[in-house]
Amino acid sequence: MPTNTSIRVFNSSYPIWVGSAVLPELQELLREKYSGVSRFILVDENTREHCLPLVIEQVPLLREAIVIEIPAGETHKKLKTCHLVWQALLDGKADRHALLINLGGGVIGDLGGFVAATFKRGIDFLQMPTTLLAQVDASVGGKVGVDLGPHKNQVGVFANPVAVFVCPAFLDTLDQAQLHSGLAESIKHGLIADPLFWEMLQEQESPFGPARDRLIAHSLKIKNDVVLQDPLESGLRKILNFGHTIGHAVESYFLEQEQPILHGEAVALGMICEGFLSVKHSKLNQIDLDAYTAYTFRYFSPIHVPVNAEDRIVELMAFDKKNQGNSIRFVLLESIGKTVIDVECPEVSIREALQHYRQLAHQWTPSPTKKHDS
Repeated sequence: MPTNTSIRVFNSSYPIWVGSAVLPELQELLREKYSGVSRFILVDENTREHCLPLVIEQVPLLREAIVIEIPAGETHKKLKTCHLVWQALLDGKADRHALLINLGGGVIGDLGGFVAATFKRGIDFLQMPTTLLAQVDASVGGKVGVDLGPHKNQVGVFANPVAVFVCPAFLDTLDQAQLHSGLAESIKHGLIADPLFWEMLQEQESPFGPARDRLIAHSLKIKNDVVLQDPLESGLRKILNFGHTIGHAVESYFLEQEQPILHGEAVALGMICEGFLSVKHSKLNQIDLDAYTAYTFRYFSPIHVPVNAEDRIVELMAFDKKNQGNSIRFVLLESIGKTVIDVECPEVSIREALQHYRQLAHQWTPSPTKKHDS
């Protein structure tokens, strides 16, 4: 069971707290730094119902905070929604000393952080991630922004929160699909930077069991260590995009079809496809690719990507921020824990990677003994 403590993952400019005792830490921060300051909490309909009551109960200094609600889902991560939040801040008489607390998943954190960074040229904000995806990845790193149409994260800035409070108790409100979605980013962290963590994940009967808090903290530390070395993504930080070039394009495709898939599902697909490219255009061993493909399919059912979607998916990759000129650039694995960045792969190989995934999906059958414990 999760421990009744909190773990601090140190950052050069802001603290990251992980564990069941983080809400008292938030209460203390508010008392020390934000006494008399107007406070706002950004939620969606899900976090307002399932997470906000716990926060209000354990953080009395937020009982008078103004709650701003936006609709849930990636389709609302757009400038139109930002306008609604900016207006709500104005209506609430927020000044430059106001504090915005983002209580939600990746959409809330990204959009809320962007709103805070741009309102009156920047107000303080806190991240309180409530999904596993946000807890192990999206809440840390200082990237905030919104989508342009189906194109992911095309408008944004680098802006750090005052602090991040990761309360694993929020995960008890999630369904299985949302939990598994977050696991994709933890798998990625092990594959790109930490073979021992990758082994640790595989050894767990369930990553959502007794070791959950420890795995969250370790995954966050991997990302945090990378970000500290390259905060503005000029080099090393690009490794965090493994699985995302194809994954984002597939996610955008399904957004266009009004059949959205979860971000983690797209990344899981992307890591398998980009693993295929890593065998073909880098030094990854086929045995390693087979191993993490099998592990991924324990938690992610295959996504049906139509053959006639390939043209549009390749087109959507042209909007990836890692690209240079007209070439599509990838982060590839040389081995588990070792990557190479800015690898140009020809379109024919990208299509082969999608075909490889499609073939795996066609062959896949659920194992009667596989575990989906949550």
